[in-house]
Amino acid sequence: MEDGKILVPPIKCQGIKTKIVPFIKEKVARDENGIWIEPFVGTGVVVFNIAPQNALLCDKNKYIIALYQGIQNGAITSQVVREFLEYHGAILEQQGAAYYKKIRESFNQNGDPLYFLFLNRSDFNGMIRFNRSGEFNVPFCQKPNRFSKAYITKICNQVENTASVMRGKNWEFKCCPWQEAFEKATESDYIYLDPPYIGRDTSYVGEWPESEAIQLAEYSHKTLANVCLSMWKENEFRRNDHLFDYWSDFTWYEQEHFYHIGAKETNRHPMIEVLAIKR
Repeated sequence: MEDGKILVPPIKCQGIKTKIVPFIKEKVARDENGIWIEPFVGTGVVVFNIAPQNALLCDKNKYIIALYQGIQNGAITSQVVREFLEYHGAILEQQGAAYYKKIRESFNQNGDPLYFLFLNRSDFNGMIRFNRSGEFNVPFCQKPNRFSKAYITKICNQVENTASVMRGKNWEFKCCPWQEAFEKATESDYIYLDPPYIGRDTSYVGEWPESEAIQLAEYSHKTLANVCLSMWKENEFRRNDHLFDYWSDFTWYEQEHFYHIGAKETNRHPMIEVLAIKR
């Protein structure tokens, strides 16, 4: 990637931190020889732009992990993605929502990461949501011509860019509970946290109760590694009391950030984003 240009990953997700990547890069001071650890890697937008030599990248969403493992080991290339999206995109254009539902049903049976990518780029509002049975249940975006030639090329370029960043690096993608990411962290390592939101729809994968958020704060204080938490502080309507109650002893850096969380306009307001850094 060109200097100063933000790498956008192929997976979309509400709440993605693309716009504050420069802010994060500016504030992160890490040991280059240590391991960059993300217990909630999500789309991977931060690690792809930090581009450390060593990384442990964890998430409970096994489909995101499988997609990035496939890109890393060469099984999923930009050409593979192009052929898949061109074939299925053409049928989607003809059949619309019925074909989207067919792909969604197939994905809930086969768990194929290419199906996951297709759904993620053609569902409503870029959402990632599963029901209590573990089935992907986001509705169609109602755009049968979603996969235009230019859009497919854009996605393929994103796949190639992520593959390029990973080449020659010691990165491990792991599907596991967030606690496992902390287990072997040392003083030279750096843990970046972008956890789910307390009190919002947390059906991304499983629940995120306040008790678990408190446990995350406890782990972060006890670990030998440095820790950077990315979390919203407040907007004009409310304040994040959890941040004040459990992270106030970290050093806070603030920046305004506009979130796109949920389908309702009432959930789309400028917020103050905090990077709370341990040391």
